[in-house]
Amino acid sequence: MTDSTPLSPVGDRHFNGLVEKFAGSLYGGPRGALRLTLLDTLLPEMLDLEAQPVLDVGGGLGQLSAWFARRGHDVTLLEPSGDMLERARQVLGGQSVSLVQAPLQALPDCAPGPWSLIACHAVLEWLGDPRAAFATLAQALAPGGQLSLMVFNRDALRMSNVVKGNLQKALDDRLEGTGQRQRLTPISPLCHDQIVTWSAECGLSLRSCAGIRVFHDYLRHPPASDAEWQRLVELERRYCQAEPHWRLGRYLLYTLVKEPGLEKEPAR
Repeated sequence: MTDSTPLSPVGDRHFNGLVEKFAGSLYGGPRGALRLTLLDTLLPEMLDLEAQPVLDVGGGLGQLSAWFARRGHDVTLLEPSGDMLERARQVLGGQSVSLVQAPLQALPDCAPGPWSLIACHAVLEWLGDPRAAFATLAQALAPGGQLSLMVFNRDALRMSNVVKGNLQKALDDRLEGTGQRQRLTPISPLCHDQIVTWSAECGLSLRSCAGIRVFHDYLRHPPASDAEWQRLVELERRYCQAEPHWRLGRYLLYTLVKEPGLEKEPAR
């Protein structure tokens, strides 16, 4: 399955033709392995996982869909890139996952729900209007439904630039990527206060939060042995939900719930 015309709205970051770059940079090394290891620990703790269907929005290469499918969930993977979906089909290997080629903005037409569990990991930061996308996710939740949301942390990106010596860039708050060429710096990195504000606007309550890769990205040298790797994993697990450490995770992971009675009508 391939496509030549981006399905996402103008202003969003598109990944057609970048599958190998995406897979190698985000999942092909220690960063991706650590992210998946931490999610394997955190998701069962942060979510009420029953036998409910799961909508994986912007599911990319299918790793998260595979995680849910292995645990017995019927999964629908929504992804705008045909290249990504073709690779996801290979990763999933016949597991119980339905593939839908569409952007998040088309969710009301392609997979309206209401859904009791939606996962949207590392998607909003690639969109030109993440606030509107967040509202779309909230509207698709059933009363009592859970949203597992993971976003690229703007504050961690600022710290990373300072550590690298990019002091003026940090002072000027020039942190967004341009969405050009092969670079994979998100165009809309987000901060915790934005998620809190948007949740209140959309009638969602924040049940829990955690930081993903709190320490890894600030190391001068990566772990050089299995023993060092295990110590790093232990550190990440110990402090990923502890103040103040979780706030500097490269990604912020949330469980948000549409509590019955808190739903709000979309703004007109």
